Amino acid sequence: MVTPGIDPLDSIRGADVGRSGRGGLVGLAIDSTAGFAVVLPATETTSGSTITGPIDDLAEALAQLDDALAPRWVWWSIDTAAALVHAGITLTTCWDVATVQRLITGGWRADPARVWAQLHGLATEMIPTAGRIDLFTPAVTGGDLEEPVRPDGHLTPQWLADDWSWTPTRLGRWAALAVEAASLQIVALNALAERPMAPTTARSESAAELLCAELRKEGLPMNRAAAEQIIAEFIGARPRSDGEAERQRTLRDADVLRHGPIGQFDLRNPSQVKSLLRSVGVEVPDTRAWRLEALHDPHPLVIALLAWRRAERVATTFGYDWLDEHLGTDGRLRGTWSGCDGAAGRMTATAGLHNMPTHMRPAVIAEPGFVFVRADLGQIEPRVLAAVSGDTALARAAAEDDMYAPVSTQLGVDRATAKVAVLGAMYGQTSGHGAQALRGLESSYPVAMSYLADADLAGQAGRDLRTYGGRLVRMDLTQAAGLDDRGTRSRAAARGRYGRNALVQGAAAELFKMWAVIVRTRAAPFGGRIVLCLHDELLVHVPAEHGGQVADLLDTCLAEAAHRWAGGRANGVRFIADIAVIRRWSDAKP
Repeated sequence: MVTPGIDPLDSIRGADVGRSGRGGLVGLAIDSTAGFAVVLPATETTSGSTITGPIDDLAEALAQLDDALAPRWVWWSIDTAAALVHAGITLTTCWDVATVQRLITGGWRADPARVWAQLHGLATEMIPTAGRIDLFTPAVTGGDLEEPVRPDGHLTPQWLADDWSWTPTRLGRWAALAVEAASLQIVALNALAERPMAPTTARSESAAELLCAELRKEGLPMNRAAAEQIIAEFIGARPRSDGEAERQRTLRDADVLRHGPIGQFDLRNPSQVKSLLRSVGVEVPDTRAWRLEALHDPHPLVIALLAWRRAERVATTFGYDWLDEHLGTDGRLRGTWSGCDGAAGRMTATAGLHNMPTHMRPAVIAEPGFVFVRADLGQIEPRVLAAVSGDTALARAAAEDDMYAPVSTQLGVDRATAKVAVLGAMYGQTSGHGAQALRGLESSYPVAMSYLADADLAGQAGRDLRTYGGRLVRMDLTQAAGLDDRGTRSRAAARGRYGRNALVQGAAAELFKMWAVIVRTRAAPFGGRIVLCLHDELLVHVPAEHGGQVADLLDTCLAEAAHRWAGGRANGVRFIADIAVIRRWSDAKP
C-alpha cells in the first residue's frame, strides 16, 4: 500500500515496476467517491503492492502503468469497464471475471458471491446474504466487516451491497480478490484439455465486454428528422394527443377491415384474425407473417393485413415513443449491450439495436465528415462448421467465395437445395426440402455431419456441451419433468437440435467477437469507432478520409481473428466478409 499523504502518481513514477511483469494480471477497482485501487503483481525483481488514489488521478495512473507494464487489467464485471468508459479512459486488454465465469460455467448468473463460491468449491445454495432471512437463506452472523472473505470462505455479503461504504483500503482488497479469482479461472481454463482455445477465448470475450461498455456510451448515429419521416409514412404524423393517436389506430384498422365482412374483429387477437381470414375464404393453421406471405394469389385482405402489421410494429415498438426514449439530443441511439446472451454466447443489445426493422435503416446516417465501414461475414456458420469439425472436404468447399457452389456440385443438386441441406443439418431439420440432399451430405462430408450428430445425441441425453472456444452450453433436463412419453421424446429432440446448432452458432459468435475486438483496437488510430455489432455484421463510424483504409483493415483483421480463434487449426478454411464504405446503413448490399 502506498504511504498515506504520498502522491500516488509520484509513487508510480518512482516505482520499480519491473519489466519482467509485463502482460501480467493487475487488479483494478473503482468507486466514484473513494477513488481507485490498483493491485500490482509480484515479479522476479519486485514484490506485489497496492496503489490507491483519488478518481481525478485515475486516467494518468492507468496510462503510466499501461505504458510500464502493458498489463491485463482485471475487474469483477462490466461495471468497472463502464466507469472507465464514462471517464474517457481507453484500455486494450482486460480480464472480466464475470464474463469469464459465464464462459466456464454456462448460463448468465455471475455475481461476485456466486463466482467466488464456484471457484473455491463452496456450495452456491449456502451463499450468505445481508438481506431478508427465510428458511432458504442462511443468516449472516459474526465475522469482521473489514474482511471481504468470511471464516466459512464465502464473500462477506455487506461488501456486495449497493450501499457499501468504500474506502481506498477496501478497494485494494476488492481488486486483490478479483486477481485471485482470475488466477483460479486461468487454472480452470487450462484444465480444459479438450478445448485448448479456452484461455484465448476468455481474453477476447473480456475485451468484447469492454467493447459493449463503449457501445453503450458511443451510440448509433441516427438522423431524427429522417427517422420521423419514415415513421410518419407508416402511421402518420406525430400525434398531438392520446385521442389523435387512437384515431390513427382506428384508421389503420379500417384499412384492413374494409376488405372483410361487416362485423367486429380485433386485429390484435390471433384467433379473431383467423376468423376474419376464414370469412373471405382464406384457411391457415396460424397467422404468422411468413405463412401469409407464402400464399399464392393472396386476397386483398391478406395484403392489407401484412401492411397493417408492419405499421403496427412501428406504432408499438419503433415509433415516436421509441425515438424519444432512446435517441439522444446528440443524434445517437443508445441501448444496453452485453457480450453474452447466456446461452451460446451471442452479443445482445436493447433499444431495438438488434431487431431494428430494415425500413428504419435509411435513418442511420453517418455524421458530417464521416462514413460507415460496414462488414458482414459471409456464410459464417457453415465455414465455422468446417473448421471446428475438422472436415477437410468441407474445408475445401469453404475455400471458395461461395462455398455452396462446390457443395451443390458434390451433391448433384442446385445451389438453393444445397444451401437448405447445409443449414438444415446445422439446425436439425431432417425433413422437407433438402432432406434427400442431407443424406448426400452425410456421405460427402462425414466428419462434419458426425460432429453435428454427436452434439445432437449429447443434447438429447441432457449432457452439457462445450463450444470450440470452451463455453459451456447447458442442457437442462428439468423442463422435461412430468411429460408423457411423447412429450419427453419431443423435448429430447428439441434439445438435440439446440445442441447441434449451439456448437456452431456459439463458435461463430466467438470468432465474430474476436474479430470485433481486433477491429476496435486497429481502427482506433484512424478515428474509427465500432457503433454496431449485429449478429455477423460490424458497423464502424470513421472519418471519411480514412474510410478506404479502415475497409482494408477490416479484411486484414478478419484473417488475424481467424488465425487467433482457430489457433492454427482452421484446416485451411477461408473466412470472407462483404465490406463497403457507405453513408447510410441502408446503402449496404442486403
